[in-house]
Amino acid sequence: MEYRVLVTPAFFGRKDSAPVDLLNEAGCEVVPSPYRRTATEDEMCVLVADVDAAIVSLDPVTGKVLESGRRLKIAARCGVGYDNIDVTAATRMGVFVTNVPGANSRAVAEMTVGLMFDVARRISMMDRRMRAGIWKGHVGFELGGKTLGVVGTGSIGRLVAELGAGLGMRVLCHSRTPDRAWAEATGVFYVSLDELLGASDVVSLHVALTHDTHNLLSERELSMVKPSAILINTSRGAIVDEDALFAALQEGRLSGAGLDVFAEEPIDRSRLLELENVVLTPHISGLTAESAHAMAMGAARNVVAVLRGQMPENAVNAPHMR
Repeated sequence: MEYRVLVTPAFFGRKDSAPVDLLNEAGCEVVPSPYRRTATEDEMCVLVADVDAAIVSLDPVTGKVLESGRRLKIAARCGVGYDNIDVTAATRMGVFVTNVPGANSRAVAEMTVGLMFDVARRISMMDRRMRAGIWKGHVGFELGGKTLGVVGTGSIGRLVAELGAGLGMRVLCHSRTPDRAWAEATGVFYVSLDELLGASDVVSLHVALTHDTHNLLSERELSMVKPSAILINTSRGAIVDEDALFAALQEGRLSGAGLDVFAEEPIDRSRLLELENVVLTPHISGLTAESAHAMAMGAARNVVAVLRGQMPENAVNAPHMR
């Protein structure tokens, strides 16, 4: 084989050989990560030392890692968010950074709605009680007729808004780049973040993690939310101040939360684990059989393009790599 490609996502090629076949046909040897988890920075430094491309999940691709990849030409994110990759350092070193936007939008949106139902009706809580021999219900609330606040209207946020509208919810949205034509066609309304927080029964977060969105919801913002409201986060954990969130949930200033993402992953001793009014999942919202295929194929195509000297379809740093 002419090229070596590191692959860290455990699902890549596991039940679907198409992405591996695509790489093999392009002269690439697939080098799977030996870890069944997110690698550390030091581990990544070793893994990239002798490869031409890296297809990564949430593994850190820092400046240190990039410097260790002497042959590295592309860091292909097998997903959408790329906050684990130092794009500035990669660009400086001539390494393409790519992602696969839209590949898991449906998966995340459906998981978001699933968490909305779960938290509103306390499904997981009652399941735990039943398994413990406790026959005790909970009076939750219906989503129909309630107000859904969607923060961020990229492909995932728009799908969540549309699904919410389909459930009979009134939908408010907030975005720094509002799509007015889509809003008018869908029947949703753009408002300020403060107005959305104060009016919503369900707040759902769908923004990328950047310097500007870090702790976007802190103590001030959470104090604006109704005590009866619930928060859903399937974007990035650091968008919410977890200490402020824990306090709001513990003190009854927020009814419940559904969290698929956390500031530090995997979580170990988070105080959120102590709360019964929180549903937690291990950053899995974007992974289904369908999305795994789409993400793996998209990442593989980006790698093949770069190794053939072509511009990849989804280069995050494309303007600086021509």
